[in-house]
Amino acid sequence: MPDCVFCSIIAGEAEADLVLEEPDLVAFLDRRPVFKGHVLLVPRDHVVTLPDLPAAQRDAFLGAAQRIATAVVEGLGAQGSFVAINNIVSQSVPHLHLHVVPRTKGDGLRGFFWPRTKYAAGESTEHAARLRAVLAS
Repeated sequence: MPDCVFCSIIAGEAEADLVLEEPDLVAFLDRRPVFKGHVLLVPRDHVVTLPDLPAAQRDAFLGAAQRIATAVVEGLGAQGSFVAINNIVSQSVPHLHLHVVPRTKGDGLRGFFWPRTKYAAGESTEHAARLRAVLAS
């Protein structure tokens, strides 16, 4: 899809801190994370919503989500994670993406209000490398 930022990342035309690359999916750090280490998991094929995801890709997609949820704990020291998918409403990019947000008790996240933070120079590269290391093992 020519105007889709996620398709551009998948094609290597736009920069992103990649965390996971598999035949049918890619995961990378959100540029405006709720908390540092916030990962977006996307199918390589341009699919808009979860109901549009082909059945043949569901297991790989959910399996990767499980591994990323584990990686934010093991690689970043989070106590847990928040995992979410928006379909149409609140979907800022019309390409299916699953959020894995590292969580710690008392982190300030309340309900569905998602404050955003920024990475310092080089910090996103470090977070992505730590997650890749756990996912590769």
